[in-house]
Order: sequence, then structure tokens, then C-alpha cells
Amino acid sequence: MTAVPQKPCPAADPAPRKPKFAMPANACDSHAHVFGPASKYPWSPARGYTPPDALPAAYEHLHKTLGVTRGVITQPSVYGTDNSATLDYVAAHPDRLRAVVSVDATVTDRELEAMHAKGARGIRVNIADPGGNPFNSFSELRRVAERLKPLGWHIELLLHVHEADMAELGTLPVPLSIGHFGYMPTSLGIDHPRYRGFLDRVADGNCWVKLTGPYRITSDRHLPYADTVPFARALVARRPDRILWGTDWPHPMCPIPMPNDGTLADMLSDWVPDKATRKRVLVDNPAELYGF
Repeated sequence: MTAVPQKPCPAADPAPRKPKFAMPANACDSHAHVFGPASKYPWSPARGYTPPDALPAAYEHLHKTLGVTRGVITQPSVYGTDNSATLDYVAAHPDRLRAVVSVDATVTDRELEAMHAKGARGIRVNIADPGGNPFNSFSELRRVAERLKPLGWHIELLLHVHEADMAELGTLPVPLSIGHFGYMPTSLGIDHPRYRGFLDRVADGNCWVKLTGPYRITSDRHLPYADTVPFARALVARRPDRILWGTDWPHPMCPIPMPNDGTLADMLSDWVPDKATRKRVLVDNPAELYGF
């Protein structure tokens, strides 16, 4: 039986505007998804929502408008471990796209190598949303992580850092990437003990963080989500060489009014005011993690 919530999943704003600042050459959108068409790429029965189509042509238009050159397509939970939509798109653009895929404990080394050849550079484990976590235990994840290491891959986690055991996750043998600032509501405050522990984990150097989806943690309903600024700056201050940025396009299940992507991009000026550091976040860091 399909587990689809009653809440609607609105589409992204189809008319993104240009940001107020110029993106540096080779700027990378390190987190986005493609959806559909459902007739070609069927949904997982275990999904938690059903999105409208968000096709590569619309994503290409977004990048042209924002001035972004590179992108990382992250496997969404609605496809489970069927990475066809993600990899078909990424494999067609090997110079400027990479993928983060979803696998389970049965994945073979040959399958991992085939996905690497198509542009995959990591796996995603979505602990926060229904249908996103294909592993039954931490030991299962660890065994797969050992096989990712020779490929130079990482594990991307979508989790609530104020509820997770970051110490245990930090023992995995490959780098970690954490989405959406750590997915902790800003209302809990930047001095929350678990968030301070998360910042310490970032400082260790084996944990990357994506400045993505601010609408998922803010207490505000409309941009500029000022309460996210201290969280972004705290992360950048800890390890500017471990911070990434992404659009989270097409913003599936956005819990507040849909923002315009150009206005979202403008927030980078507040999150990372220093131009040289912003280039590191947009260009150098993703080039290192994803192998551009």
C-alpha cells in the first residue's frame, strides 16, 4: 500500500530571478533533486510524499539564471534505492554533474563501481523521512561504508542532529555529509547541547555540512529567515573548508510558502559575507568532496 500523506507537495517557483551577487566561476549547487516523469521513473511504494514533475530542463534553467555551473543530484526518498532518474541525468553530463545515490545492504561491489562510472560519489541515508533509510542497523551501514572507502565515496545523512548519536556516526570509515544545517529547528537555539556537539564534530574535519533547506529549520514563514544566520556563521567559523551550499530544488514538501530560488541564493551574502570564503564554499569544497 502506498504511504502518501494528504498534504500537497507544491512545485518550485517556475520563474527564479537572478541573485544580487555574481556566482564565482564553477559554482556548485551541491543539493538538488529531479522528479519524473512518473511514466518512466515509478515512485517507491514506501515513499512519504508524491512530488510534481521537476525535470532536468527546469533544473538547467535554474542554473542558467543563478549563474551556477556544477550540480549534485541527490537521490530523493520517493525513489527508494532505484537511482535511475538521478543517474540517467548525471551520466549525460559527466563534466559538471555528480550524484549521491541510495543503496541497501545487498548492493554489490560491481553495482557500486557501475554507479561510480555514471557519476555517483556517495550514498544518502535519509533517517528523517519515511522510506528514506534502507538499512536495518548501524552495523549494516558500517559494512557498506567499508566498501565505499576504496571508491573515495562519502555518506550523506539527513537526520536531526539534536536527536542523533553523532559520536557513533563519527566512527564510520568514510567522510560524512550532513544536510540542511543539521536539520535542527532554530527555535531550539544555537547553544543546544547536541548542536554544540555537532559543531565539535564538524571541527574534527571528517564531517561536511550543507547550507540547504533553511525553510526546514526556520521559525519564520518568509525570507530572509534571519534566524538561520547565526547557525550558518557558526558552521562556517568552525570549518570553512567543510561547508557546502545547495538549492534543495525543487524544495519538496516545503513546510512554508514556496521561496524564489534567487532570493534564497541571496542569503549566501548573509551566511558567508566574506567573498573569498564564499568561493571556497561554492567552488573549492564541492570540487574536493565530489571530485570535479
